[in-house]
Amino acid sequence: MLKLLWLIPVLPLAGFLVLALCAGRLNRQQVASVGCGSVGTAAFTTALVGREFFQGFPDRDTYHQTLWNWIDTSGMTVGISWYLDALSLLMVAVITGIGFLIHLYSAEYMAHDDGYARFFAYMNLFVAAMLTLVLADNLLLLYLGWEGVGLCSYLLIGFWYREPEYGTAAQKAFIVTRIGDTAFAIGLFILFTQFTTLSIQQVQSLATETWPVGSNIAMIVALLFLIGAVGKSAQLPLQVWLPDAMAGPTPVSALIHAATMVTAGVYLIARMHHLFTLAPLVQEIIAVVGLTTLLLAATSALVQQDIKRVLAYSTMSQIGYMFLALGVGAWSAALFHFLTHSCFKALLFLAAGSVIHSLHHEQDIFKMGGLRKHLPWTFWTFLIGAAAMSGVPLITSGFYSKDWILWSVWSSPISHRWIWFGALFGAMLTGLYSFRLIFRVFFGEVRTKPTSEPGLAMLVPLVMLAILALTVGFLEMPHTLGNVTLFSQYLSHALPTTALLPGMDESSETREQLAVTVAALLGIGLAALLFLPGSLFAARSTDQSMDHPSVTLLQGGWGFDRLYDRMFVRPWCSLTRHTEDMLDRGYEWLALCAESCHGWMSHTQTGHIRWYAATIAVWTLVLLGLFAM
Repeated sequence: MLKLLWLIPVLPLAGFLVLALCAGRLNRQQVASVGCGSVGTAAFTTALVGREFFQGFPDRDTYHQTLWNWIDTSGMTVGISWYLDALSLLMVAVITGIGFLIHLYSAEYMAHDDGYARFFAYMNLFVAAMLTLVLADNLLLLYLGWEGVGLCSYLLIGFWYREPEYGTAAQKAFIVTRIGDTAFAIGLFILFTQFTTLSIQQVQSLATETWPVGSNIAMIVALLFLIGAVGKSAQLPLQVWLPDAMAGPTPVSALIHAATMVTAGVYLIARMHHLFTLAPLVQEIIAVVGLTTLLLAATSALVQQDIKRVLAYSTMSQIGYMFLALGVGAWSAALFHFLTHSCFKALLFLAAGSVIHSLHHEQDIFKMGGLRKHLPWTFWTFLIGAAAMSGVPLITSGFYSKDWILWSVWSSPISHRWIWFGALFGAMLTGLYSFRLIFRVFFGEVRTKPTSEPGLAMLVPLVMLAILALTVGFLEMPHTLGNVTLFSQYLSHALPTTALLPGMDESSETREQLAVTVAALLGIGLAALLFLPGSLFAARSTDQSMDHPSVTLLQGGWGFDRLYDRMFVRPWCSLTRHTEDMLDRGYEWLALCAESCHGWMSHTQTGHIRWYAATIAVWTLVLLGLFAM
């Protein structure tokens, strides 16, 4: 079955080609069958490949498959090659599994949209590009998938292209991520000039053998790769595109935020971990970037009025936890949070889509309320997702992954105590903004009358994701709560284990877990006091002061959009406007010269045949004289 590996990225690509070439010839049922069926078949193929791959553990922990040589010139050989190990199999399972559930949900959610076939074509291409990215054996093929994901994000964010603001949001995402992509490409050029290969395994092996720890060239390449990862994963300072990405349909938001695009940067750093271990300073920068992003995004999520923008900022915050874990060398902890986050964030976005769908596409949480009785399935699944994201102890997956990250930060020899306290404060903020959303949307009086619950095609993915959000955390439990290490043992075949400070025992871990538990419950309790209708402070905390300067600052993501607009956008527009005037004057001068020459040359056209014959004779003699000389 391992030989079927090539089918996993090809099936969604084939679905895209069928939908693109047969546009207008397929009815909606056929479109949904092709769109969902191709991704579902890829998920089933992943299960078959994974089953045989597991049977070979631990004797065989990698599998390499080359289909053909793509480029073979000037000493560079790049193939269409796939590389399967524990890390790539995890990514593929999440992309195809959760991607299939999102496609199934979309079949009903987008049923009345005019661009039904176009939507599924873009979604299939998105999945195919992401699978290419995570399965690539070489960095050039990985970069092809990387750019494909960027293209598809532009197409899907601007899916409703007739709305000018949606097109602007798509352009913003495309342009901002180009900054990171350019840095990533420069890093690839440097690696090739150093090692004359782009094979991921060979590059990391040669880098480890050639470059000493802390060398300048390793720092430069690692920093360039980090800039690329920051752009795709919406971390500071290139995070401004993600909140505006909510312009796309809700299933697009779920796909971008849960299982695909924003996790590409996390995958890149984890995949190139040998390179980053050679650059300790860059690893520290990764941790600081993750901590800063998670705190800034969490505070911004506290005051958002759009239900999808709250979840967008929460995505930035949770990706920040993953970057924090990567920065302190907790590679497996970062990937475990990626797994749990994929489940509960896809659940939250799809449940939010159910709310929006039932409220006639209303997204303002201040126009919602009292929906738990009208949409019970949506309420309970949304509650499970919010509880998992908040890290409700013992019963949710988010608790185990977040606790692992915080324990790694506390016990890592390359971390600092202030980083742990910042991450703990972020855990409290997560509970606060998550349950603010719950209490605003599902409690209190009904402000907008909803329709009935969505159909089976939308409810089944919600229920399945809710089950996953509750259970996947049990794959890795700390020493104090059962000592289950299935996930870390599995990823140890692809990623190094986390180093611990001496003296870290179970009592230290217990105290850390209590702190994480108190932080999560404190955030939820504060949300109940401030936002639950009928509570002690709810009447005073009605978010009426939304025009306060501090709230406006937080709503705008700490003013980064305004800052970039004044520092880069306006000066660039002004420069190009003046440059355009100068270029126009140059072209106008050329046109004037051509017009003057035409006027002068027109005087030679007299209409007298004798004059023409004499002119021809004279110039013929001149030319003959020149050749004779």
